[in-house]
Amino acid sequence: MATTTEPTTLRREEEEDEDSKPSAEDEDTGAQVAPIVKLQEVAVTTGEENEDVLLDLKSKLYRFDKEGNQWKERGVGTVKLLKHKESGKVRLVMRQNKTLKICANHLVLPTMSVQEHHGNDKSCVWHAADFADGELKEETFCIRFPSVENCKAFKDKIEEITESEAKDSGENEEATAAASLIEKLSVGGEGKEDKPEAKEAPLSSEEKKDDNEKVEKSTN
Repeated sequence: MATTTEPTTLRREEEEDEDSKPSAEDEDTGAQVAPIVKLQEVAVTTGEENEDVLLDLKSKLYRFDKEGNQWKERGVGTVKLLKHKESGKVRLVMRQNKTLKICANHLVLPTMSVQEHHGNDKSCVWHAADFADGELKEETFCIRFPSVENCKAFKDKIEEITESEAKDSGENEEATAAASLIEKLSVGGEGKEDKPEAKEAPLSSEEKKDDNEKVEKSTN
């Protein structure tokens, strides 16, 4: 004896097929619709135009919350080391992906020290006076990289920059001290120099003749 489930199933499939067919409204007519508002391209400045990129790595940044005594995620993005073309100063800048919001923005100073974070060879920590929020604040940062190689490259580059800046700073201090010493010596020696005595100019032949005539008249 035949069952009635098969026709019912077929009808459902036919109905589904008809529903899946595109209606006249959904059909692509090929007509092109012009946009209502035409947007113009706008040049966006990041403040990095006068800087050379020394390092550019993907990473995740954390900052230590002293009040809560815990690490808080600052953002996921790209960390860069940028060197200014004129001043030669190097700064660390990190922006979040997509939004490009600044997570960290501070100078790399000779006193900056990057250390491994609790035995994790993919993370490292450091202290800095950061300006990411529009005002200088002492922050403790922790950065984590996808690989050990990237973390090592970051640490090595920071150490290279700090050593170079410390050397330049020492040379500048020596040059300043030498210039100050020379200035003191030159100023101190000015009062001790003997002024040359004024000498009378030699008499001309006519002046000598006049003097001789005056002497002869006086003797007569």
